Amino acid sequence: MKRLFFISLVILLQVSFVTAQKITPLTTPEAAGFSSERLKRLDREMTEWAKKEWMNGGVALIIRNGKIAYYKAAGYDDLDKKTPMQKDGIFRIASQTKAITSVAIMILFEEGKLLLDDPVSKYIPAFKKQQVLDKFNAADTTYTTVPAKKEITIRELLTHTSGLGYAQIGSKEANAIYAKNNLTAGIGVQDDKLLDAMNRLAKLPLMHQPGEKWTYGLNSDLLGCLVEVISGMTLDDFFRTRIFEPLDMKDTYFHIPYSKTYKLVNLYREDSTGHLVKGESNMLNGPVGVNYPLIGSNYYSGGAGLSSTIYDYAVFLQMLLNNGIYNGKRILSRNTVRMMTMNQIGDLSRGDDKFGLGFQVVTERGSARTPAQAGTYSWGGAFATSYWVDPKEKLVLLFYRQLQGGTHGDVVEKFRALTYQAIND
Repeated sequence: MKRLFFISLVILLQVSFVTAQKITPLTTPEAAGFSSERLKRLDREMTEWAKKEWMNGGVALIIRNGKIAYYKAAGYDDLDKKTPMQKDGIFRIASQTKAITSVAIMILFEEGKLLLDDPVSKYIPAFKKQQVLDKFNAADTTYTTVPAKKEITIRELLTHTSGLGYAQIGSKEANAIYAKNNLTAGIGVQDDKLLDAMNRLAKLPLMHQPGEKWTYGLNSDLLGCLVEVISGMTLDDFFRTRIFEPLDMKDTYFHIPYSKTYKLVNLYREDSTGHLVKGESNMLNGPVGVNYPLIGSNYYSGGAGLSSTIYDYAVFLQMLLNNGIYNGKRILSRNTVRMMTMNQIGDLSRGDDKFGLGFQVVTERGSARTPAQAGTYSWGGAFATSYWVDPKEKLVLLFYRQLQGGTHGDVVEKFRALTYQAIND
């Protein structure tokens, strides 16, 4: 009798594990351990945020134990036409591209094609003998340098500790130096090649000595270039064949196909009066402007180039929460996921939290400030998309809007609070 009970228990656990690998449709929030009544607070607030024009519209998706607890849109995709926001709209996810690029690098790591502490120059020789910024003259953008104490490594790119800065959105020094050398944040690039751009980057000074600080920069664009150099594939092809197709992510692209152009969500900004206005064609400081996901290009930015639906990206995150597997397809091993989602920067300062291999990671100290459990990993995109994965709660939560700038960023933390308060088990 005991043996029969044990066998039944093993089978039950195996079935539960297999079921949890794939996101299952919404039945009731209670099935995922949420309170339907308490989730109505999120309904009310999302509607209110749209009414107050804190956002034109947004989509929220909450998944727990592989079960959808909440998947709703609120507000408008087009304020003038009063076109409702659609749950399956394709959003410009910008820096959410970085996590996918990090996974691509770790796939190559698992295949023995690279080691994390390899110098970048092993694959792109221009990164040998780099210099570090010493003094900068803002008046004429001239500068002096000192030699780098060591070569930058792939691990330092994954952790943003290499010393690379960001073009356009970085420090005044990085913005000026990179602009003079025709380097951008990677969005909407037309007449350039990724390897050419990274070779130019290699000749410019690092913003600090490698490994000594955390600086958000063009690290993931360089990682994307490494994927291309090492694999012999474009980043677009690598993502599609190694990540998107195995995960059945059908709406994630560098270049949205013509048949799906209607799904691209409108991008808004606040005007001087605080009202939302639709983004102009030249809003993003480039010739293709807000329509960059619709314009073909061979420059694939691993730091910012993708567009995706909230559901597609949730599948990607659920794969990570499942320790690298989804619907029977293994993308990474569980120990690789463990490495990616733990503190990889030691005592370097990142406020209350730390950084892994492509993710911000909540610490015990950080968890005192938010409902998120220690070990939660996250990031977001410049156009108001955000995500979190909380392994202790078996929780994936995403909140997507499509805004540049704006003064109501606190709705993101309110969304997170409204999610956690509804957990009811």
